[in-house]
Amino acid sequence: MSLLLRLRSDRHFFTDPAPGGGAPTGRPRRNGSKFVCADPATWPAPTATYRSEDPHYGGVEVLAWDGLHTSVRRPVHHATYRPRASLYGVVLRVHVTRLPGPTRTPQVLWRWWQRGPGATAPRPDLAFLWQAYTCRDDIEHRFRFLKQALNWVNPRVRLPEQADRWTWLVAAASTQLRLARGLVAEHHLPWERPLAPGHLTPGRRQRAFSPLLLPLGTPAAAPQPCGRSPGRPQGRRSPRAARYPPYKKPIVQSQKRKRAA
Repeated sequence: MSLLLRLRSDRHFFTDPAPGGGAPTGRPRRNGSKFVCADPATWPAPTATYRSEDPHYGGVEVLAWDGLHTSVRRPVHHATYRPRASLYGVVLRVHVTRLPGPTRTPQVLWRWWQRGPGATAPRPDLAFLWQAYTCRDDIEHRFRFLKQALNWVNPRVRLPEQADRWTWLVAAASTQLRLARGLVAEHHLPWERPLAPGHLTPGRRQRAFSPLLLPLGTPAAAPQPCGRSPGRPQGRRSPRAARYPPYKKPIVQSQKRKRAA
């Protein structure tokens, strides 16, 4: 499985050192020339380029530098004199001329692509990678809607089976809202902009979903009239709830020194 990550605009990477370029004695060099994302003067010639026209983003330019590496960071409490391991990947620079919505001026995006263990492609597909990361926004908004509107994380369940069952119920409710896109009427608040029936957001479909339940009906049986509950049968006791030990974070060396002082 390959990884596609977002990078900050001030990150830096290194190339491999030139063979025989170090000192005749001493430790050999681990890093070559420095690659700084914010300094174009440190950029070598890109190993691959991609340019196209997109109906939503306008002109698209993707530059890729292969063979760069960075050091793997260790935890704070992990002290050793061994050299850090190097992580190799491809640095991508994505620049578009406009955004789908008139929100703000587009900025240059930096991405890190790392080949997976089973990847056979010698070079990354730049036409696919720059569009693959745009799907992340849709996924994040979907999880935000499940948490805030459908109360995905509100129940405090005891068992993992209960959490899985509640997750499937929330997923089924989200699917019903998606299928009801063309069946519900548009219902917006006074300060919101009206939308076309085919472009309703999940939140607006949720507001107008209640009147749809009346003509559809429900497969559940009618509720029985309530009376005095018989209660628990005599001689029966419910078992105690299962208890799980709390998770404790390990104490780092700096905290131990503060406590000792």
